[in-house]
Amino acid sequence: MKIPKRIQPLVDDGLVDSVLQQLMSGKEATVYVVQCGDFIRCAKVYKEASKRSFKQAVLYSEGRKVRNGRRARAMEKNSKFGREQQENVWQNAEVDALYKLADAGVRVPQPYGCFEGVLLMDLITDEEGCAAPRLNDISMSEEQALEDHLEIMNYIVSMLNVGIIHGDLSEFNVLVDERGPVIIDLPQAVDASANNNAKRMLLRDVANMTRYYSQFAPQLEQSKYGQEIWMLYEAGLLSSNTVLTGIFIEANKETDVDNILHEITAAREEYEENNQRILELEL
Repeated sequence: MKIPKRIQPLVDDGLVDSVLQQLMSGKEATVYVVQCGDFIRCAKVYKEASKRSFKQAVLYSEGRKVRNGRRARAMEKNSKFGREQQENVWQNAEVDALYKLADAGVRVPQPYGCFEGVLLMDLITDEEGCAAPRLNDISMSEEQALEDHLEIMNYIVSMLNVGIIHGDLSEFNVLVDERGPVIIDLPQAVDASANNNAKRMLLRDVANMTRYYSQFAPQLEQSKYGQEIWMLYEAGLLSSNTVLTGIFIEANKETDVDNILHEITAAREEYEENNQRILELEL
């Protein structure tokens, strides 16, 4: 196909050999399948701010740090140069998040850099080598839904452990290949410690994923993974070894937080013991 204007510089620099097809067009970017030497990859071309329909972007970018003082001041003044820098921060947020999350063990597309508003990354494929479907396009058994939902919850924990909240996580931002779910679309990634909307966005991410998987596993509807994760995070008890239960007890003025943590710990231990019994029976 004809090479889009925004991708032409990457072709000129030898980063892309050819553009094979347009894969999708979303609210903040258009994604193309490209040939890069012996590899088939994605080129995500970010739309300009004036053409982007992602709402309330300022809520997501709150707390993002800009080391260069001149750039930070320009962004605060919303000058032309400042707006250009805001675009750079928005675009680079995704590639930065992808590198950080891959290192944390979260399944995301492998990035290869962002060049003038074009992000090069791996193409996630199915068993036949075609572009992997989005989660909203597939159905699954109850057992698979429970397994994949827990995997997504653990990814959310891993993200939070490195200070990142997706902020727009749903069945439309998860691909599914033969190994399971892959999280995509992170330009709006939220700084968990510096954004005042962090808790609300994490709870929404968890609620979106739980609502989708509960179509296939209705018992998930009563779970409270989001509240459990955030409470453990605020208490400094969240780690890569955390075993989630989906149990959360609402606190009130008369509730002892230590007792709540004790009850959750007890529930978690019981959960682990039950899993161990199941494994022993299977053996």
